[in-house]
Amino acid sequence: MSSIIKISPSILSADFSKLGEEVIALEKAGADYIHIDVMDGHFVPNLTIGPEVIKKLRPLTKKIFDVHLMISPVDNFIKDFSEAGADIITFHPEATSNTLNTINLIKNEKKKVGISLKPKSKIELIKDYIEHVDLILIMSVEPGFGGQKFMPEVLEKTKLIREIINKKKLKTEIEIDGGINFENCKQAKEAGVNVVVSGSTIFKENQGNLKKNIEILRTS
Repeated sequence: MSSIIKISPSILSADFSKLGEEVIALEKAGADYIHIDVMDGHFVPNLTIGPEVIKKLRPLTKKIFDVHLMISPVDNFIKDFSEAGADIITFHPEATSNTLNTINLIKNEKKKVGISLKPKSKIELIKDYIEHVDLILIMSVEPGFGGQKFMPEVLEKTKLIREIINKKKLKTEIEIDGGINFENCKQAKEAGVNVVVSGSTIFKENQGNLKKNIEILRTS
C-alpha cells in the first residue's frame, strides 16, 4: 500500500451555519481533500447539499473537492456537480444503468472518477472498472447518516481490492468512509487504504482541534 495517507474531512459533521469558515479552517489545519456528501433522500434516506452550495464554497479554498454522489439516477447530475467545482466525482454502481457510461461522463467533464461500494456491495460490481477509475470508496457504514459505528467486515473487501490494484500496478486510490476514529484508522490503513474520510472524529475530538485530529489520523 501507499505510505502517503491523505485525510479527507467530511463536512457532513461541520457546523452548517458557518460552512465557509469550516472549509477555510480545514485547509489551514492540513486537510488534503474536502469530502462532500451529496444525498438525495431517494438513493439514501437523507437529504444534504446540492451543487449551489458547492459553487459558493469553491472560491474559498484550492483544496480538492472530493464529492460523493449518493443520488440516483446519477448521470443526470454529473454536469451540475462538475460545473459547481467538484474535482473528484464518486458514484455508486447501483445508481446507474451503465457503469462504464457514467465513468465516461465524468471523464468527459475532465474530473477524476471515483466508484463506491456500500458495506454489502460485492467487489464484482466494480472489478471490471478498477483500471478505469482514479479512486475506490469503501463505505464502512450504510450510507445516509453521519456518526454511525464502523463496520470492520468491509476490511476484507478492502484488502482484496488493494491486491488487485498492486498486481495491476495501478495508481488507483482506496478511500474509506464511515465511523473512522483514531483506533480503527490504523486497521483501515493496514488493509490498504490511503485516503481516510472522517467527520465526527475530526470535528469533535480534542475539543475540535482540527489540526491535531487530522495529524493523529494521518500518523496513527
